[in-house]
Amino acid sequence: MCYAMLYTGNPCDFSENETRKRRALAQKLIIDADPGIGDALAIAMAMLDPELDVLAVTGTAGCVSGPDATRNIQAIVEFIDPPKWPRLGTAESEVGRACRGRAHDTSLPVLLNGEGGLGDFEFNVAELHHPHNSTRLMIDIVRSHPNEVTLLTLGPLTNVELAMERAPDFLGLVNRLVCMGGAVGCGGDVTAAAEFNVFANPTAARNVLLSPATKTLVPLDVSRQVVLTFGQFGRMQSQSDSSLSRLLAKLLPFAFRSYHEHLGIEGMRLNEVAALAAISQQRLFECESVAIDVEVQGELTRGMTVFDRRGVAQWQTNIEVVSDIDSQGVLDYLTRTVRRAAA
Repeated sequence: MCYAMLYTGNPCDFSENETRKRRALAQKLIIDADPGIGDALAIAMAMLDPELDVLAVTGTAGCVSGPDATRNIQAIVEFIDPPKWPRLGTAESEVGRACRGRAHDTSLPVLLNGEGGLGDFEFNVAELHHPHNSTRLMIDIVRSHPNEVTLLTLGPLTNVELAMERAPDFLGLVNRLVCMGGAVGCGGDVTAAAEFNVFANPTAARNVLLSPATKTLVPLDVSRQVVLTFGQFGRMQSQSDSSLSRLLAKLLPFAFRSYHEHLGIEGMRLNEVAALAAISQQRLFECESVAIDVEVQGELTRGMTVFDRRGVAQWQTNIEVVSDIDSQGVLDYLTRTVRRAAA
């Protein structure tokens, strides 16, 4: 496994010209999310990473409703106020299609993130005068930058499926699709078999993950290995003062309390940050090509990601799955971003 070399100098030692050069070479990125405290942290980091050019952040219904996802994204962008604002995509669905009537199965995200998604963070956002539908915005951007844009999904794959339906050439124009979701061998998080993002809309997940596109899945097996403790958070906060550190101070204490109360974990899992790092810090990960399918009907296994792991594979490989992660390297990435933001 290739581990990152730790940068021992000042992570903020980048001149303004250097930052401009890095952004000119940055990866073009769309983030599709249902924020979520973890989503909020990943979105904020992406906007401040000079190696990423966040063209848009689009909302989708998942752990929060579509309107709440839109408001949360807008609140994050306005609070961070990055040098370059991404375009914002709006979502209208009150709940994910596949979540209706299943609140007992999807309560964990609410417990960990609060009813509105961002814990007890109180914010006001201005009404968008010219809202852009998430799916249409994704299609427009990808068509404007063919084979240049990486699409990172941190929530259910509803928007990606809709984009495929409305524009059959959509995924063919995406450079790379990176999805946080599913599980290989560790079981699920909202049910014994299913991870939330896949469970929330298994039909969309199946259609997207089986599509002939360049795809990478970041499953629970690896993403849940990245855990930020309260002590690490405190040390990080004491070394910087920026819009990012102030946002963390508003969001993370709720998450630490929730993880302790509901999961018995003394820390917060940074699944979404791990998925972001799979794009910007690829050297921290190992991947393998596998064959995947999604169970859409099972009474106990609905939303389960099924992998053909037989000695003699019967299915054709159709996706790249992250199989190993340098979790300390991901935490170092977070620390560097917080310190750089203070500059």
